[in-house]
Parts: sequence; C-alpha cells; structure tokens
Amino acid sequence: VAALVGLSFSGAIGLTFLMLGCALEYYGVYWPMFVLIFYFICPIPHFIAKRVGDDSDAASSACRELAYFFTTGIVVSAFGFPIILARVEAIKWGACGLVLAGNAVIFLTILGFFLVFGRGDDFSWEQW
Repeated sequence: VAALVGLSFSGAIGLTFLMLGCALEYYGVYWPMFVLIFYFICPIPHFIAKRVGDDSDAASSACRELAYFFTTGIVVSAFGFPIILARVEAIKWGACGLVLAGNAVIFLTILGFFLVFGRGDDFSWEQW
C-alpha cells in the first residue's frame, strides 16, 4: 500500500509541474498539454509485448526488444516535444523546463509502477 501511495504522490507532483508549465499567467499557453498523449501511450508497447510474447525465461526476445524500442521512442518524443515548442517560440523556455521536469517525474513514476507491480506475485497489476 505504501508503494501505491508513493507512486500516486509522485504522479501528482509530475502533473503539477505540467500544469504549472501551462497555467501560470506568465506562460499562459496550453500547447504542452499534448504531452499527456505520450503518457498514455507509453505503456502500450509493454502491454502488447507481455500478451504476445512467450512465457519462457529467455534473457531476451524480439517482441520485448521491439517494445523497448517503441517505448524509448515515445519517451524521447515526449522530452523533445516541449523543446521543439520552445525553439519555435510557441512556449517560453521556463514552461519548457517545467514540462521537462514533469516528464521526468511522470516517466519515473511509470517505471516505478512496472517495477513494483510487475513482479508477477499475488499483488500485481496483471490482476487488475
């Protein structure tokens, strides 16, 4: 239960950074909210690889490696999106910094979720 509370708290902090990057009066532009799309699609390759991949204890499989590749592309795109927006002056650099901080916290929270609940024991996300 403590892990779940900690993960939800860190997720709330990450979303707060994202909201501050958008909603502060000095920044006032909501383009960085499109980063939420990357948050939602980030775990999808892992879910697909978990369902499609075989259950062997092999150190590596092509399906899992492809899922890692797509997930890495999604995460890099989520970090690159606010930088591109700041570069073309659609948002200010301060908003970009807040969104990047939120990205780091949210993606570490997603990683922590899979590390804590992906062990395959009695208390795992696979039961949900």
